[in-house]
Amino acid sequence: MGNLKEDLSHDPPCHPRACAIQDCLIKNSYQEEKCKAQIDALYECCNAFYQQQGDQASTVSCPKANLLRLKMRQQAQATEHQS
Repeated sequence: MGNLKEDLSHDPPCHPRACAIQDCLIKNSYQEEKCKAQIDALYECCNAFYQQQGDQASTVSCPKANLLRLKMRQQAQATEHQS
């Protein structure tokens, strides 16, 4: 995976990370739990994108800012329950 700065400057922003999720899902018969690292990496990139561009910005690679934050909270809670 590229570094955050590169992925943010990609056109569209965060696209390499979205592609990494697709590749992972295909390799793992669409078992999302096996691609958690790639999903987390996309969320990290999207979160940085919104911090940089504002919540009204958009890129095809990221969910809307409010949905992204909800998904990030859900991921964090799921991780807490697994510990």
